[in-house]
Amino acid sequence: MANVFTKWWRYLTAKLNRTFDEKADPTVQLEQVIAEATDQHRRLREQAANVIANQKQAELRLNRSLAELEKVNANTRQALVMASEATGKGDAAKAHELDQAAQALATRLVQLEKDVDDQKTLVLQATQASDQAKAAVQQSALVLERKLAERQKLLSQLDQAKMQEQLNTAMASLEATVGDDVPSFEQVRDKIEARYAKAKGMAELSSTSVQSTMLEIEQASANSEAMSRLSQMKAELGLAPAPASLEEGAPGATPG
Repeated sequence: MANVFTKWWRYLTAKLNRTFDEKADPTVQLEQVIAEATDQHRRLREQAANVIANQKQAELRLNRSLAELEKVNANTRQALVMASEATGKGDAAKAHELDQAAQALATRLVQLEKDVDDQKTLVLQATQASDQAKAAVQQSALVLERKLAERQKLLSQLDQAKMQEQLNTAMASLEATVGDDVPSFEQVRDKIEARYAKAKGMAELSSTSVQSTMLEIEQASANSEAMSRLSQMKAELGLAPAPASLEEGAPGATPG
């Protein structure tokens, strides 16, 4: 039963995440990613600063130990010299006191030498860690810079995608049928083109009829002139009587 509940919960979570990703605004998500990257870079810088600070503190401690080591070494040598001088002068008590002081200084000197060796190791390790931290910060800065530059490119592509989507939606609305009672753009265009073609056809028919009538009139006139000319030519050749003139055909006219 527990396994079934776990599977169902994982399925529901994955479904909700997918639904959220589909409906989420990419611009807001991009800004969230940049903000997270910036925050990570800030935290890395703070950690690197702490590592570098540890290196600096280790170097300060080492420098103090080296200075103290040099001082104790010089005091030990001085105590030995003074003890030798006291012995030469026959001052056994003074010589013994100086020998004891030299011995104490030598013990301190041995301890300081061990501390210096340990601190040198720590400084070396801290320096390596500091170098790594600096390199990590530089790498993080480059990654963040690339993301910031990429953000501008992605925002530009997102604007282009939105514009293209709006254009696609507009074109689809023009090409698709809106509803049963509303014609599509294609249907309206075909109707207008058919009406325009019919009107042009009727105009051509009207123009053709007028032209035919004019041709018929012109042809009749030409035929009449041709017949008159033929009659005139036959009369001139004596093949046919000349056509009567208006004067000869008039009543009361006197023959010549």
